[in-house]
Amino acid sequence: MALNLIKLCVGAESVEDLEDWIALRLEEKRRAGVVVEHFHTTRMVPKRADELLDGGSLYWVIKGGVQCRQRLVDIRPFTDAEGIGRCHLVFDPTVVRTQWQPRRPFQGWRYLVPADTPTDLGGADAGEELPLNLRRELSELGLL
Repeated sequence: MALNLIKLCVGAESVEDLEDWIALRLEEKRRAGVVVEHFHTTRMVPKRADELLDGGSLYWVIKGGVQCRQRLVDIRPFTDAEGIGRCHLVFDPTVVRTQWQPRRPFQGWRYLVPADTPTDLGGADAGEELPLNLRRELSELGLL
């Protein structure tokens, strides 16, 4: 079973905000004539890359809770211009909404085992149509 990552989505106010930011960055890359791909740069290189690339995703924490994920496509370690080792976590640009799951703030990324991952919201999920604050309250009460 695939291993996942979890990370705070700093600066995003909502899933829609993240989706808009991704679309903007991809369009900027198209116009600049560079490779059009979505990635996040991090200092630490995951040691369990093979497990992550076997169907894993990065789960984004937005405003105190996991709300969505993006599938990991590649992990590319590199050394920046200042000689510091870094890593590009390359994602499928599609954002998949998940059940809201509360999370406290933390730094960097963490591994997230499948047993602890929130489920995806599907088209048949009635809770998907509810406003976030109502979904959050119902989830906290164990009703979603």
